[in-house]
Amino acid sequence: MFFGSRDKTVMPTREEALPGRDHRIFPVPTTHEVLGTPLEGPWPDGTEVIYVAMGCFWGAERIMWKLPGVVTTAVGYLGGFTPNPTYEETCTGRTGHAETVLVAYDPAVTSPELILKAFWENHDPTTLNRQGNDVGTAYRSAIFPTTPAQQAAAETTREAFQGELTRVGAGEISTIIQPAEQAGPFWYAEDYHQQYLHKNPNGYCNHGPNGLTCPVGVANLPAQVDVAPPSA
Repeated sequence: MFFGSRDKTVMPTREEALPGRDHRIFPVPTTHEVLGTPLEGPWPDGTEVIYVAMGCFWGAERIMWKLPGVVTTAVGYLGGFTPNPTYEETCTGRTGHAETVLVAYDPAVTSPELILKAFWENHDPTTLNRQGNDVGTAYRSAIFPTTPAQQAAAETTREAFQGELTRVGAGEISTIIQPAEQAGPFWYAEDYHQQYLHKNPNGYCNHGPNGLTCPVGVANLPAQVDVAPPSA
């Protein structure tokens, strides 16, 4: 088997990565199962996109699609080398990708700070290449901004949440912040992964409130937006 037994907690180099392919070999739904919006666009004018990785993308996506102002979400693979990877390939750690959620949102209704507040409060950003029992670089914590405002929000909220972690003695953040344009293409995952926990309500999920609050400036948030962490 080409998957091998390589240490999944070590990022491969471009030369070590699986070769991939020049086209997608599986279907992707056109419409979000919950929101009824296009999974791959086009989206309304002004829509912005940010990508977040916080372990298994099933639970992470459900957190994100519940947020006010989110236009659509999708799961896929980002930050690696292998073109058009499959789930099985990504799980080996030999593509370099992280399981990632695309979050398309309306900046007139929500903000990067609010999305990232949910990000920080619903996983453990201190465990390197791991979330719970999911181990490997595919499960690393990462933020992939697409705008300068998102980059600033990622850095500001990371600092704010680190302050909370330090206050309670809970460790150091290992989350990677990397501009999406540097991380490479976002490759959509297979159809059965999209909105997985809507299709399988009792499916595996290790996400939910971690008991800490990420303080964000009120000035950064739109009016009349509930900033309470979403339920798992």
